[in-house]
Amino acid sequence: MSSAQTLRQWLTSDVPTSRRQAKLAALYQAWLAFRGNLMAMIGLAILLLLVFTATFAPWLAPHDPLAQDLAARLQPPLTEGYFLGSDSLGRDILSRLIYGSRITLYIVAMVTLLAPVVGLFVGTIAGYVGGWTDAILMRLTDIFLAFPRLVLALAFVAALGAGIENAVLAISLTAWPPYARMARAETLTIRNSDYIHAIRLQGAGAMRIITKHIWPLCISSLVVRVTLDMAGIILAAAGLGFLGLGAQPPSPEWGAMISEGRKFILDHWWVATMPGLAIFTVSLAFNLLGDGLRDVLDPKDGSQ
Repeated sequence: MSSAQTLRQWLTSDVPTSRRQAKLAALYQAWLAFRGNLMAMIGLAILLLLVFTATFAPWLAPHDPLAQDLAARLQPPLTEGYFLGSDSLGRDILSRLIYGSRITLYIVAMVTLLAPVVGLFVGTIAGYVGGWTDAILMRLTDIFLAFPRLVLALAFVAALGAGIENAVLAISLTAWPPYARMARAETLTIRNSDYIHAIRLQGAGAMRIITKHIWPLCISSLVVRVTLDMAGIILAAAGLGFLGLGAQPPSPEWGAMISEGRKFILDHWWVATMPGLAIFTVSLAFNLLGDGLRDVLDPKDGSQ
C-alpha cells in the first residue's frame, strides 16, 4: 500500500485516535466537499492566478508599467508589442494590469486584516456583555450601516486625504459593521450554552471565554462573509481610484485606469475595458469562492 493511500485511510478513519487526527480529518472532508464544487474551484484557480501574477509581476510584465512612449499611444489590442493595447501615454495596458494586481491584493489583504477583526471584537463584546454596552455598540454600528459604503468611504477619504493607505483605512472603517452584527448574533446563541456556563463556573473570565471559546465558533461564518464581501471591497477601492481618491497616478490601479480610459471609450474602447474586465473577473472569482466556502462551512445557510 502506498503512502498516499495510507494517509487517505488515516484521514478518512471513522474512529480518530487523537485530536490532531480529528481536526485533519475534518479539514480533509471539507476539502473533498469543496473540490466537488466546480464553480468554486474555478474561483480558487482565478485567485491563485492573481496571486501568482502579483508575485512574479517583474518577470511576467512585458514592459515597464510606468514607461511612456507617445509614439505608440492608443495602440489597439494584438498590436506587436502590445497584447492588450496601450493607453493615452503609450504605456502597455497588460503590464499595468499585471502590476495593478499587486495593489488589488494589498487592498484585499489590509481590509481583511482590519475590518473583520474590528467587527468580531465589537460584536462578541456586545453580544456577551449585553446591557448598556450592547446598546451603545449596536447603535454605533447602526449609524455606520445607515450610510452607503462608498459614500461613507468618500467622506473618510476626503477627511484623511487621497492615497492608497487612506483608502484602505476608509474602506475598513465602512466594512466592519456587518461583521459586528454577525458576530453578535452568533454570540447571543452561544453565551447561554451549557459548556459556557461550565467554563464560567471554573473561574474563566469574560475575555478568556470570548477569545478562547466564542471566537473559534464564529470563524467559519466570518470567513464566508469576508470572502463574499471581497467583491464589494474591490469595487469600492476601484470607485475611489476612479474618482482620484485612491492610488495616485502614475500607479497602475485598475479603477484609476478606467477613469483615464473613459475619455476614449467610444474610439479606443480597450483603454477602459481591459481594467474593467480585470475587476469583473476578480470580483466574480471571490463570489464563486465564497459560495463554495458557504456550502462547506455553513451548509444550512447555503441551502436557504
